[in-house]
Amino acid sequence: MGADGSTAVLVTGGSGFVGSHLVERLLERGYRVHATVRSTAASAKVRPLREMQEAHPGRLHLFEADLLAEGSFDEAMTGCRVVFHVASPFLMPEKIKDGRRDVVDPALLGTRNVLAAIERTPTVEKLVLTSTVGAVFGDYADVLAMDDAVLSERCFNTTSTVENNPYHYAKTVAERAAWDAEAAQGRWRMVSVNPGLVLGPSLTPASESGSLFLLEELFKGYFFYGAPDFSFTTVDVREVADAHIAAAENPDAQGRYILAAPTMTSFHEMSRMIRARHPRDLRLPRTALPHWPVRVLGPAFGLSQDYIRKHLGIRFRVDSSRSVNELGITYRPIEETVLDHYEAWRSQRTAK
Repeated sequence: MGADGSTAVLVTGGSGFVGSHLVERLLERGYRVHATVRSTAASAKVRPLREMQEAHPGRLHLFEADLLAEGSFDEAMTGCRVVFHVASPFLMPEKIKDGRRDVVDPALLGTRNVLAAIERTPTVEKLVLTSTVGAVFGDYADVLAMDDAVLSERCFNTTSTVENNPYHYAKTVAERAAWDAEAAQGRWRMVSVNPGLVLGPSLTPASESGSLFLLEELFKGYFFYGAPDFSFTTVDVREVADAHIAAAENPDAQGRYILAAPTMTSFHEMSRMIRARHPRDLRLPRTALPHWPVRVLGPAFGLSQDYIRKHLGIRFRVDSSRSVNELGITYRPIEETVLDHYEAWRSQRTAK
């Protein structure tokens, strides 16, 4: 399915980190875009979308929608052939008081509300769901038990619970609910994209949420004395946006697509990449921390011993070949992504 001026698509969570990049890419490709935001009055969050409206007159329409309000997406979805369900609540672990109320219910109810709107909207042919690698595995230790200790789409996260890693659990139950809904009917098809830690330049002001907090702690100097040996599956936000569009346009796209570079990147490697370009930033760690101080001090930073045992020092390879072969994704060098992420963060700090 290519874009002609009459093809309308819906992006939920259009003002978010991934959503705003996706809206921009869709407009550049000639789509008419409906985007939902929590509030059209939230000026700083919505300003980038307003600028896109000016750049592409008459092609971007904003709608207010609440993930938890039934029927909230019906108006925005009217006449759309593709739904990109990107919106998902994300809270930092320390902000989660009640895993079910704060994380699981919004993710699951939000997805169910979008699915119910799709059932009521006969024009919809495809749902592209933004999931996460966290719906593939719970803890890093889980991956070591997979075939050849390589992460692949065949696996579903079975170890996360409301108590242990509620965000991964929420994304897993939401993705499973969507697959169940797809299997129960024959009109629309679903593809899920499962990105790792999404990095890169942000079009919108950094929110409290998302993957960005981890690097913010790195940039602000929390790890000045040394970088703990945690590594991440990473992907550039621009590749994530492209993968969503390819999943919609490719009639053969099916199932789940892990979006991540084949090798993981550690905090220490990220800081080394940034220091090579910004040698005067003294807040970035110059050394990697041995494991023992992380085990001793981790709990003071909100890391449980269980989390440390299942993540510290663990690296695995990622099989993202389906995204390359079927969605045509080319992963840019991680250095470019990390530097763009850092430079966007710096310019936003100075703009405040």
